Amino acid sequence: MNPVAVTIFVALFAFVTLLGFGAARWRRGDLTHLHEWGLGGRRFGTLVTWFLLGGDLYTAYTFVAVPALMFGAGAVGFFAVPYTVLVYPILFAVFPKLWAVAHEKGYVTAADVVRGRFDSRMLALAVAVTGIVATMPYIALQLVGMEVVIAGLGIPMTMTVGGVAVPDAPLLIAFVVLAAYTYNSGLRAPAMIAVVKDALLYVTVLVAVIVIPAELGGYAKIFASVDAKSLLLTPSTPGNLGAPSAYATLALGSALALLLYPHSVTGLLSASSVKAVKRNAVILPAYSFALGLIALLGFMAVAAGVKALPEFASGFKQFGNTFAVPALFLHAFPAWFVGIAFAAIAIGALVPAAIMSIACANLFTRNIYKEFIAPNASHKAESQVAKIVSLVVKLGALFFIIELPTQYAIQLQLLGGIWIIQTLPAVFLGLYLKRLDPTALLIGWACGIGAGTWMAAQSAFKTSTYALHVFGLTVPCYAALSSLVLNLAVALALSLVLGSKRQATHSAG
Repeated sequence: MNPVAVTIFVALFAFVTLLGFGAARWRRGDLTHLHEWGLGGRRFGTLVTWFLLGGDLYTAYTFVAVPALMFGAGAVGFFAVPYTVLVYPILFAVFPKLWAVAHEKGYVTAADVVRGRFDSRMLALAVAVTGIVATMPYIALQLVGMEVVIAGLGIPMTMTVGGVAVPDAPLLIAFVVLAAYTYNSGLRAPAMIAVVKDALLYVTVLVAVIVIPAELGGYAKIFASVDAKSLLLTPSTPGNLGAPSAYATLALGSALALLLYPHSVTGLLSASSVKAVKRNAVILPAYSFALGLIALLGFMAVAAGVKALPEFASGFKQFGNTFAVPALFLHAFPAWFVGIAFAAIAIGALVPAAIMSIACANLFTRNIYKEFIAPNASHKAESQVAKIVSLVVKLGALFFIIELPTQYAIQLQLLGGIWIIQTLPAVFLGLYLKRLDPTALLIGWACGIGAGTWMAAQSAFKTSTYALHVFGLTVPCYAALSSLVLNLAVALALSLVLGSKRQATHSAG
Protein backbone atom coordinates (compact mmCIF):
# COMPACT_ATOMS: atom_id res chain seq x y z
CA MET A 1 0.00 0.00 0.00
CA ASN A 2 1.26 3.48 -0.86
CA PRO A 3 0.47 5.55 2.26
CA VAL A 4 0.93 9.00 0.66
CA ALA A 5 -1.22 8.21 -2.38
CA VAL A 6 -3.85 6.49 -0.25
CA THR A 7 -4.05 9.43 2.18
CA ILE A 8 -4.61 11.96 -0.63
CA PHE A 9 -7.07 9.63 -2.34
CA VAL A 10 -9.12 9.12 0.85
CA ALA A 11 -9.03 12.86 1.70
CA LEU A 12 -10.41 13.85 -1.72
CA PHE A 13 -12.99 11.06 -1.57
CA ALA A 14 -14.13 12.28 1.87
CA PHE A 15 -14.32 15.86 0.56
CA VAL A 16 -16.66 14.97 -2.30
CA THR A 17 -18.75 12.87 0.08
CA LEU A 18 -19.33 15.94 2.24
CA LEU A 19 -20.19 17.90 -0.91
CA GLY A 20 -22.70 15.21 -1.87
CA PHE A 21 -24.57 15.47 1.42
CA GLY A 22 -24.35 19.27 1.49
CA ALA A 23 -25.77 19.49 -2.03
CA ALA A 24 -29.29 18.99 -0.63
CA ARG A 25 -29.13 22.61 0.58
CA TRP A 26 -27.78 23.96 -2.71
CA ARG A 27 -30.48 25.72 -4.74
CA ARG A 28 -32.84 24.38 -2.13
CA GLY A 29 -36.05 22.79 -3.38
CA ASP A 30 -38.75 20.45 -2.12
CA LEU A 31 -37.07 17.06 -2.56
CA THR A 32 -40.40 15.29 -1.99
CA HIS A 33 -41.19 16.22 -5.62
CA LEU A 34 -39.64 13.99 -8.26
CA HIS A 35 -38.61 16.81 -10.58
CA GLU A 36 -36.71 18.42 -7.68
CA TRP A 37 -34.98 15.21 -6.54
CA GLY A 38 -34.49 13.64 -9.97
CA LEU A 39 -33.92 16.72 -12.17
CA GLY A 40 -32.52 19.26 -9.71
CA GLY A 41 -35.65 21.37 -10.13
CA ARG A 42 -34.67 21.99 -13.79
CA ARG A 43 -32.60 24.94 -12.58
CA PHE A 44 -29.06 24.20 -13.74
CA GLY A 45 -27.58 26.95 -15.89
CA THR A 46 -25.08 26.65 -18.71
CA LEU A 47 -21.97 26.18 -16.56
CA VAL A 48 -23.43 23.67 -14.09
CA THR A 49 -25.00 21.72 -16.96
CA TRP A 50 -21.61 21.66 -18.69
CA PHE A 51 -19.92 20.16 -15.64
CA LEU A 52 -22.81 17.76 -15.05
CA LEU A 53 -22.89 16.48 -18.62
CA GLY A 54 -19.10 16.26 -18.75
CA GLY A 55 -19.15 14.15 -15.60
CA ASP A 56 -22.10 12.19 -16.96
CA LEU A 57 -21.02 11.38 -20.52
CA TYR A 58 -17.26 11.04 -19.94
CA THR A 59 -17.16 8.33 -17.32
CA ALA A 60 -14.32 6.83 -15.30
CA TYR A 61 -14.43 3.67 -17.35
CA THR A 62 -14.07 5.75 -20.52
CA PHE A 63 -10.89 7.34 -19.22
CA VAL A 64 -9.49 3.93 -18.33
CA ALA A 65 -10.86 1.87 -21.23
CA VAL A 66 -10.14 4.16 -24.20
CA PRO A 67 -6.37 4.35 -23.63
CA ALA A 68 -6.43 0.65 -22.70
CA LEU A 69 -7.94 -0.09 -26.13
CA MET A 70 -5.28 2.07 -27.78
CA PHE A 71 -2.68 0.20 -25.74
CA GLY A 72 -3.96 -3.22 -26.77
CA ALA A 73 -5.50 -2.72 -30.22
CA GLY A 74 -4.01 0.47 -31.60
CA ALA A 75 -5.77 3.02 -33.82
CA VAL A 76 -9.21 1.39 -33.60
CA GLY A 77 -9.43 2.63 -30.01
CA PHE A 78 -9.44 6.20 -31.29
CA PHE A 79 -13.03 5.78 -32.53
CA ALA A 80 -14.21 7.30 -29.23
CA VAL A 81 -12.94 10.73 -30.29
CA PRO A 82 -14.84 11.16 -33.59
CA TYR A 83 -17.90 9.57 -32.03
CA THR A 84 -18.00 12.14 -29.23
CA VAL A 85 -17.55 14.88 -31.84
CA LEU A 86 -20.56 13.57 -33.77
CA VAL A 87 -22.70 13.62 -30.63
CA TYR A 88 -22.98 17.39 -30.35
CA PRO A 89 -24.62 18.26 -33.69
CA ILE A 90 -27.25 15.64 -32.76
CA LEU A 91 -27.62 17.25 -29.33
CA PHE A 92 -28.03 20.71 -30.91
CA ALA A 93 -30.60 19.46 -33.43
CA VAL A 94 -32.80 17.34 -31.16
CA PHE A 95 -32.54 18.23 -27.50
CA PRO A 96 -33.77 21.84 -27.55
CA LYS A 97 -37.10 20.53 -28.86
CA LEU A 98 -37.11 17.59 -26.45
CA TRP A 99 -36.35 19.93 -23.55
CA ALA A 100 -39.10 22.35 -24.60
CA VAL A 101 -41.71 19.58 -24.81
CA ALA A 102 -40.65 18.10 -21.47
CA HIS A 103 -40.63 21.51 -19.75
CA GLU A 104 -44.03 22.49 -21.10
CA LYS A 105 -45.70 19.21 -20.12
CA GLY A 106 -43.78 18.54 -16.90
CA TYR A 107 -42.16 15.38 -18.26
CA VAL A 108 -39.25 13.85 -16.33
CA THR A 109 -38.10 11.07 -18.68
CA ALA A 110 -37.84 10.30 -22.39
CA ALA A 111 -40.54 7.64 -21.89
CA ASP A 112 -42.83 10.42 -20.57
CA VAL A 113 -42.32 12.27 -23.86
CA VAL A 114 -43.11 9.11 -25.85
CA ARG A 115 -46.21 8.45 -23.71
CA GLY A 116 -47.50 11.96 -24.31
CA ARG A 117 -46.65 12.02 -28.02
CA PHE A 118 -48.16 8.65 -29.00
CA ASP A 119 -50.62 7.99 -26.14
CA SER A 120 -49.24 4.45 -25.90
CA ARG A 121 -48.53 2.93 -22.51
CA MET A 122 -46.79 -0.11 -24.00
CA LEU A 123 -44.45 1.90 -26.23
CA ALA A 124 -43.50 4.10 -23.26
CA LEU A 125 -42.97 0.95 -21.19
CA ALA A 126 -40.65 -0.48 -23.86
CA VAL A 127 -38.60 2.73 -23.84
CA ALA A 128 -38.43 2.73 -20.02
CA VAL A 129 -37.47 -0.93 -19.64
CA THR A 130 -34.87 -0.65 -22.40
CA GLY A 131 -33.33 2.35 -20.67
CA ILE A 132 -33.15 0.64 -17.27
CA VAL A 133 -31.73 -2.64 -18.59
CA ALA A 134 -29.18 -0.92 -20.83
CA THR A 135 -27.96 1.30 -17.98
CA MET A 136 -27.45 -1.33 -15.26
CA PRO A 137 -24.19 -2.79 -16.66
CA TYR A 138 -23.06 0.77 -17.47
CA ILE A 139 -23.19 1.53 -13.73
CA ALA A 140 -21.34 -1.71 -13.04
CA LEU A 141 -18.52 -0.64 -15.34
CA GLN A 142 -18.04 2.55 -13.31
CA LEU A 143 -17.34 0.31 -10.35
CA VAL A 144 -14.82 -1.59 -12.48
CA GLY A 145 -12.98 1.69 -13.08
CA MET A 146 -12.98 2.33 -9.34
CA GLU A 147 -11.81 -1.22 -8.64
CA VAL A 148 -8.81 -0.75 -10.93
CA VAL A 149 -7.54 2.37 -9.14
CA ILE A 150 -8.20 0.90 -5.68
CA ALA A 151 -6.06 -2.09 -6.67
CA GLY A 152 -3.41 0.27 -8.04
CA LEU A 153 -3.20 2.00 -4.66
CA GLY A 154 -2.49 -1.35 -3.03
CA ILE A 155 -5.64 -1.25 -0.91
CA PRO A 156 -6.66 -4.88 -0.22
CA MET A 157 -10.02 -5.77 -1.78
CA THR A 158 -10.76 -8.20 1.07
CA MET A 159 -10.77 -6.73 4.57
CA THR A 160 -11.33 -8.31 7.96
CA VAL A 161 -14.09 -6.73 10.05
CA GLY A 162 -14.71 -8.21 13.51
CA GLY A 163 -12.84 -11.35 12.54
CA VAL A 164 -14.95 -11.84 9.39
CA ALA A 165 -13.39 -11.52 5.93
CA VAL A 166 -15.38 -9.07 3.79
CA PRO A 167 -14.67 -9.42 0.04
CA ASP A 168 -14.68 -6.29 -2.14
CA ALA A 169 -14.87 -4.17 1.02
CA PRO A 170 -13.64 -0.90 -0.60
CA LEU A 171 -16.32 -1.19 -3.30
CA LEU A 172 -18.95 -1.86 -0.64
CA ILE A 173 -17.85 1.26 1.24
CA ALA A 174 -17.97 3.33 -1.96
CA PHE A 175 -21.42 1.89 -2.72
CA VAL A 176 -22.77 2.85 0.71
CA VAL A 177 -21.39 6.39 0.40
CA LEU A 178 -22.76 6.80 -3.13
CA ALA A 179 -26.15 5.39 -2.17
CA ALA A 180 -26.42 7.60 0.90
CA TYR A 181 -25.75 10.97 -0.69
CA THR A 182 -27.76 10.13 -3.82
CA TYR A 183 -30.73 9.19 -1.63
CA ASN A 184 -30.31 12.36 0.39
CA SER A 185 -29.61 14.97 -2.28
CA GLY A 186 -30.77 13.56 -5.63
CA LEU A 187 -29.29 15.06 -8.81
CA ARG A 188 -27.87 18.04 -6.95
CA ALA A 189 -25.17 15.78 -5.46
CA PRO A 190 -23.51 14.61 -8.71
CA ALA A 191 -23.96 18.11 -10.19
CA MET A 192 -21.91 19.66 -7.39
CA ILE A 193 -19.33 16.85 -7.28
CA ALA A 194 -18.90 17.01 -11.07
CA VAL A 195 -17.21 20.41 -10.68
CA VAL A 196 -14.49 18.87 -8.48
CA LYS A 197 -14.22 15.78 -10.68
CA ASP A 198 -13.72 17.77 -13.87
CA ALA A 199 -11.18 20.12 -12.27
CA LEU A 200 -9.13 17.16 -11.02
CA LEU A 201 -9.42 15.40 -14.36
CA TYR A 202 -8.27 18.37 -16.44
CA VAL A 203 -5.29 18.94 -14.14
CA THR A 204 -4.37 15.25 -14.33
CA VAL A 205 -4.63 15.11 -18.12
CA LEU A 206 -2.68 18.32 -18.75
CA VAL A 207 0.14 17.25 -16.42
CA ALA A 208 0.21 13.75 -17.94
CA VAL A 209 0.45 14.86 -21.58
CA ILE A 210 3.30 17.24 -20.71
CA VAL A 211 5.35 15.32 -18.14
CA ILE A 212 5.14 11.76 -19.49
CA PRO A 213 6.25 12.60 -23.07
CA ALA A 214 9.10 14.68 -21.61
CA GLU A 215 10.24 11.66 -19.59
CA LEU A 216 9.94 9.36 -22.61
CA GLY A 217 11.85 11.63 -24.99
CA GLY A 218 8.99 13.36 -26.79
CA TYR A 219 6.02 12.37 -28.89
CA ALA A 220 8.21 11.36 -31.84
CA LYS A 221 9.80 8.62 -29.74
CA ILE A 222 6.43 7.58 -28.37
CA PHE A 223 4.96 7.04 -31.84
CA ALA A 224 8.18 5.41 -33.04
CA SER A 225 7.90 2.84 -30.24
CA VAL A 226 4.43 1.75 -31.36
CA ASP A 227 4.09 -0.97 -33.97
CA ALA A 228 3.42 0.78 -37.30
CA LYS A 229 0.45 -1.52 -37.90
CA SER A 230 -1.17 -0.18 -34.73
CA LEU A 231 -1.03 3.44 -35.88
CA LEU A 232 -3.42 2.96 -38.80
CA LEU A 233 -6.50 0.88 -39.49
CA THR A 234 -6.03 -2.24 -41.56
CA PRO A 235 -6.90 -1.23 -45.16
CA SER A 236 -10.01 -2.67 -46.80
CA THR A 237 -9.62 -5.30 -49.51
CA PRO A 238 -11.54 -5.94 -52.74
CA GLY A 239 -14.96 -7.26 -51.77
CA ASN A 240 -14.51 -6.45 -48.07
CA LEU A 241 -14.76 -2.94 -46.60
CA GLY A 242 -12.91 -4.22 -43.53
CA ALA A 243 -11.74 -2.19 -40.55
CA PRO A 244 -12.60 1.29 -41.94
CA SER A 245 -16.26 0.25 -42.22
CA ALA A 246 -16.31 -1.15 -38.70
CA TYR A 247 -14.61 1.99 -37.38
CA ALA A 248 -16.99 4.42 -39.11
CA THR A 249 -20.17 2.57 -38.18
CA LEU A 250 -18.96 2.14 -34.60
CA ALA A 251 -18.41 5.90 -34.31
CA LEU A 252 -21.77 6.80 -35.88
CA GLY A 253 -23.78 4.18 -34.01
CA SER A 254 -22.18 5.11 -30.68
CA ALA A 255 -22.96 8.79 -31.29
CA LEU A 256 -26.63 8.02 -31.99
CA ALA A 257 -26.89 5.77 -28.93
CA LEU A 258 -25.15 7.94 -26.33
CA LEU A 259 -27.79 10.66 -26.04
CA LEU A 260 -30.58 8.08 -25.74
CA TYR A 261 -29.23 6.68 -22.47
CA PRO A 262 -31.39 7.74 -19.51
CA HIS A 263 -28.49 9.50 -17.78
CA SER A 264 -27.91 11.68 -20.86
CA VAL A 265 -31.58 12.64 -21.00
CA THR A 266 -31.68 13.32 -17.26
CA GLY A 267 -28.64 15.58 -17.43
CA LEU A 268 -30.05 17.59 -20.32
CA LEU A 269 -33.59 17.89 -18.94
CA SER A 270 -32.14 19.36 -15.74
CA ALA A 271 -30.99 22.43 -17.69
CA SER A 272 -32.79 25.67 -16.91
CA SER A 273 -33.48 26.74 -20.50
CA VAL A 274 -33.23 25.90 -24.18
CA LYS A 275 -30.31 28.34 -24.37
CA ALA A 276 -28.42 26.32 -21.76
CA VAL A 277 -28.92 23.18 -23.85
CA LYS A 278 -27.75 24.85 -27.07
CA ARG A 279 -24.74 26.45 -25.40
CA ASN A 280 -23.66 23.08 -24.05
CA ALA A 281 -23.86 21.57 -27.53
CA VAL A 282 -21.28 24.20 -28.49
CA ILE A 283 -18.89 24.02 -25.49
CA LEU A 284 -19.02 20.31 -24.59
CA PRO A 285 -16.57 19.37 -27.40
CA ALA A 286 -13.86 20.64 -25.03
CA TYR A 287 -14.21 17.25 -23.37
CA SER A 288 -13.64 15.54 -26.72
CA PHE A 289 -10.36 17.41 -27.03
CA ALA A 290 -9.39 16.14 -23.57
CA LEU A 291 -10.45 12.63 -24.58
CA GLY A 292 -8.12 12.77 -27.59
CA LEU A 293 -5.23 13.54 -25.25
CA ILE A 294 -6.31 10.78 -22.85
CA ALA A 295 -6.41 8.25 -25.70
CA LEU A 296 -2.74 8.97 -26.36
CA LEU A 297 -1.93 7.68 -22.88
CA GLY A 298 -2.38 4.21 -24.39
CA PHE A 299 0.56 4.78 -26.74
CA MET A 300 2.55 6.34 -23.89
CA ALA A 301 2.01 3.13 -21.91
CA VAL A 302 3.40 1.15 -24.85
CA ALA A 303 6.44 3.44 -25.05
CA ALA A 304 7.00 3.16 -21.29
CA GLY A 305 6.89 -0.63 -21.53
CA VAL A 306 4.36 -0.97 -18.71
CA LYS A 307 3.87 -4.68 -19.37
CA ALA A 308 7.37 -5.24 -18.06
CA LEU A 309 6.79 -3.16 -14.93
CA PRO A 310 6.18 -4.77 -11.52
CA GLU A 311 2.98 -2.70 -11.28
CA PHE A 312 1.59 -4.57 -14.28
CA ALA A 313 2.64 -8.01 -13.08
CA SER A 314 1.13 -10.37 -10.53
CA GLY A 315 -1.83 -9.08 -8.59
CA PHE A 316 -3.21 -7.03 -11.50
CA LYS A 317 -3.40 -9.65 -14.23
CA GLN A 318 -7.18 -9.89 -13.81
CA PHE A 319 -7.49 -6.35 -15.17
CA GLY A 320 -5.43 -7.01 -18.30
CA ASN A 321 -4.91 -3.97 -20.53
CA THR A 322 -7.34 -1.99 -18.37
CA PHE A 323 -4.51 -1.56 -15.88
CA ALA A 324 -2.28 0.15 -18.48
CA VAL A 325 -3.04 3.75 -17.42
CA PRO A 326 -2.83 3.16 -13.64
CA ALA A 327 0.46 1.32 -14.18
CA LEU A 328 1.75 4.21 -16.31
CA PHE A 329 0.86 6.74 -13.62
CA LEU A 330 2.45 4.66 -10.87
CA HIS A 331 5.62 4.48 -12.96
CA ALA A 332 5.76 8.13 -14.07
CA PHE A 333 4.59 10.20 -11.09
CA PRO A 334 5.35 10.69 -7.40
CA ALA A 335 2.94 9.22 -4.88
CA TRP A 336 1.16 12.47 -4.08
CA PHE A 337 0.18 13.04 -7.73
CA VAL A 338 -0.85 9.39 -8.13
CA GLY A 339 -3.29 10.00 -5.25
CA ILE A 340 -4.78 13.00 -7.09
CA ALA A 341 -4.99 11.20 -10.44
CA PHE A 342 -6.56 8.06 -8.98
CA ALA A 343 -9.02 10.18 -6.98
CA ALA A 344 -10.03 11.91 -10.25
CA ILE A 345 -10.77 8.53 -11.82
CA ALA A 346 -12.66 7.24 -8.76
CA ILE A 347 -14.72 10.42 -8.43
CA GLY A 348 -15.26 10.18 -12.17
CA ALA A 349 -16.95 6.86 -11.44
CA LEU A 350 -19.18 8.22 -8.67
CA VAL A 351 -20.67 11.08 -10.71
CA PRO A 352 -22.04 9.06 -13.65
CA ALA A 353 -23.02 6.16 -11.40
CA ALA A 354 -25.15 8.53 -9.32
CA ILE A 355 -26.78 10.12 -12.38
CA MET A 356 -27.41 6.73 -13.97
CA SER A 357 -29.10 5.36 -10.86
CA ILE A 358 -31.25 8.51 -10.58
CA ALA A 359 -32.22 8.25 -14.25
CA CYS A 360 -33.26 4.60 -13.84
CA ALA A 361 -35.23 5.53 -10.72
CA ASN A 362 -37.04 8.29 -12.63
CA LEU A 363 -37.98 5.84 -15.39
CA PHE A 364 -39.27 3.19 -13.01
CA THR A 365 -41.24 5.67 -10.93
CA ARG A 366 -42.91 7.59 -13.74
CA ASN A 367 -43.33 4.93 -16.41
CA ILE A 368 -43.83 1.71 -14.45
CA TYR A 369 -44.89 2.50 -10.86
CA LYS A 370 -47.16 5.48 -11.56
CA GLU A 371 -48.37 4.20 -14.94
CA PHE A 372 -49.22 0.62 -13.98
CA ILE A 373 -49.10 0.22 -10.19
CA ALA A 374 -50.20 3.44 -8.46
CA PRO A 375 -51.73 5.91 -10.90
CA ASN A 376 -52.85 8.20 -8.07
CA ALA A 377 -49.49 8.27 -6.28
CA SER A 378 -48.72 11.59 -4.60
CA HIS A 379 -45.61 13.63 -5.34
CA LYS A 380 -44.14 12.49 -2.04
CA ALA A 381 -44.81 8.82 -2.85
CA GLU A 382 -43.20 9.23 -6.28
CA SER A 383 -40.09 10.76 -4.76
CA GLN A 384 -39.85 8.06 -2.09
CA VAL A 385 -40.18 5.24 -4.62
CA ALA A 386 -37.50 6.85 -6.81
CA LYS A 387 -35.09 7.08 -3.87
CA ILE A 388 -35.61 3.41 -3.02
CA VAL A 389 -35.23 2.31 -6.65
CA SER A 390 -31.98 4.28 -6.97
CA LEU A 391 -30.61 2.13 -4.12
CA VAL A 392 -31.83 -1.10 -5.75
CA VAL A 393 -30.25 -0.16 -9.08
CA LYS A 394 -26.86 0.49 -7.48
CA LEU A 395 -27.15 -2.77 -5.56
CA GLY A 396 -27.81 -4.58 -8.84
CA ALA A 397 -24.73 -3.02 -10.39
CA LEU A 398 -22.69 -4.08 -7.36
CA PHE A 399 -23.97 -7.63 -7.87
CA PHE A 400 -22.51 -7.65 -11.39
CA ILE A 401 -19.06 -6.84 -10.04
CA ILE A 402 -19.02 -9.05 -6.95
CA GLU A 403 -20.91 -12.14 -8.10
CA LEU A 404 -20.18 -12.27 -11.84
CA PRO A 405 -16.91 -12.15 -13.78
CA THR A 406 -16.17 -8.65 -15.05
CA GLN A 407 -16.53 -9.68 -18.69
CA TYR A 408 -20.25 -10.24 -18.18
CA ALA A 409 -20.74 -6.59 -17.28
CA ILE A 410 -18.66 -5.60 -20.31
CA GLN A 411 -20.60 -7.92 -22.59
CA LEU A 412 -23.93 -6.63 -21.28
CA GLN A 413 -22.76 -3.05 -21.77
CA LEU A 414 -21.99 -3.97 -25.38
CA LEU A 415 -25.62 -5.07 -25.65
CA GLY A 416 -26.67 -1.88 -23.88
CA GLY A 417 -25.65 0.26 -26.84
CA ILE A 418 -27.39 -2.11 -29.25
CA TRP A 419 -30.58 -2.03 -27.18
CA ILE A 420 -30.78 1.67 -26.29
CA ILE A 421 -30.39 2.78 -29.92
CA GLN A 422 -33.65 0.97 -30.74
CA THR A 423 -35.54 3.72 -28.86
CA LEU A 424 -34.34 6.35 -31.36
CA PRO A 425 -37.40 6.21 -33.67
CA ALA A 426 -39.85 6.73 -30.79
CA VAL A 427 -37.81 9.30 -28.84
CA PHE A 428 -36.09 11.39 -31.52
CA LEU A 429 -38.08 10.88 -34.73
CA GLY A 430 -41.31 11.03 -32.78
CA LEU A 431 -40.61 14.71 -32.12
CA TYR A 432 -40.73 15.52 -35.83
CA LEU A 433 -42.68 12.87 -37.77
CA LYS A 434 -46.40 13.15 -37.07
CA ARG A 435 -47.47 10.02 -38.95
CA LEU A 436 -45.47 7.46 -37.02
CA ASP A 437 -47.73 4.77 -35.61
CA PRO A 438 -47.10 3.54 -32.02
CA THR A 439 -47.82 -0.09 -32.91
CA ALA A 440 -45.41 0.13 -35.83
CA LEU A 441 -42.75 1.68 -33.59
CA LEU A 442 -43.21 -1.08 -31.03
CA ILE A 443 -42.86 -3.81 -33.67
CA GLY A 444 -39.79 -2.04 -35.13
CA TRP A 445 -38.29 -1.81 -31.64
CA ALA A 446 -38.81 -5.55 -31.10
CA CYS A 447 -37.23 -6.38 -34.47
CA GLY A 448 -34.22 -4.17 -33.73
CA ILE A 449 -33.73 -5.64 -30.26
CA GLY A 450 -33.96 -9.19 -31.59
CA ALA A 451 -31.69 -8.65 -34.60
CA GLY A 452 -29.06 -6.70 -32.64
CA THR A 453 -28.92 -9.27 -29.86
CA TRP A 454 -28.65 -12.11 -32.39
CA MET A 455 -25.77 -10.40 -34.21
CA ALA A 456 -23.86 -9.86 -30.95
CA ALA A 457 -24.54 -13.47 -29.94
CA GLN A 458 -22.89 -14.76 -33.13
CA SER A 459 -19.51 -13.71 -31.70
CA ALA A 460 -20.42 -14.91 -28.19
CA PHE A 461 -20.64 -11.20 -27.25
CA LYS A 462 -16.91 -10.73 -27.79
CA THR A 463 -17.33 -7.99 -30.40
CA SER A 464 -19.96 -5.43 -31.32
CA THR A 465 -19.45 -5.66 -35.09
CA TYR A 466 -21.13 -8.08 -37.47
CA ALA A 467 -20.23 -8.65 -41.11
CA LEU A 468 -23.15 -7.98 -43.46
CA HIS A 469 -23.08 -9.44 -46.94
CA VAL A 470 -24.64 -7.03 -49.44
CA PHE A 471 -24.62 -7.90 -53.17
CA GLY A 472 -21.39 -9.86 -52.81
CA LEU A 473 -19.74 -7.15 -50.70
CA THR A 474 -18.74 -7.83 -47.08
CA VAL A 475 -19.53 -4.85 -44.86
CA PRO A 476 -18.40 -5.12 -41.23
CA CYS A 477 -20.87 -2.98 -39.32
CA TYR A 478 -21.61 -2.03 -35.72
CA ALA A 479 -24.56 -4.25 -34.78
CA ALA A 480 -26.41 -1.34 -33.17
CA LEU A 481 -26.43 0.62 -36.43
CA SER A 482 -27.44 -2.26 -38.74
CA SER A 483 -30.22 -3.36 -36.36
CA LEU A 484 -31.42 0.26 -36.15
CA VAL A 485 -31.74 0.32 -39.95
CA LEU A 486 -34.00 -2.75 -39.72
CA ASN A 487 -35.97 -1.11 -36.90
CA LEU A 488 -36.50 2.06 -38.95
CA ALA A 489 -37.48 0.14 -42.10
CA VAL A 490 -40.11 -1.87 -40.21
CA ALA A 491 -41.43 1.10 -38.25
CA LEU A 492 -41.73 3.42 -41.27
CA ALA A 493 -43.24 0.78 -43.56
CA LEU A 494 -45.81 -0.34 -40.97
CA SER A 495 -46.63 3.27 -40.12
CA LEU A 496 -47.57 3.84 -43.76
CA VAL A 497 -49.72 0.70 -43.84
CA LEU A 498 -51.41 1.20 -40.47
CA GLY A 499 -51.83 4.92 -41.09
CA SER A 500 -53.53 4.25 -44.41
CA LYS A 501 -55.86 1.69 -42.79
CA ARG A 502 -56.80 4.11 -40.01
CA GLN A 503 -57.43 6.89 -42.52
CA ALA A 504 -59.60 4.56 -44.63
CA THR A 505 -61.54 3.47 -41.56
CA HIS A 506 -62.02 7.08 -40.50
CA SER A 507 -63.22 8.07 -43.98
CA ALA A 508 -65.65 5.16 -44.09
CA GLY A 509 -66.98 6.11 -40.66
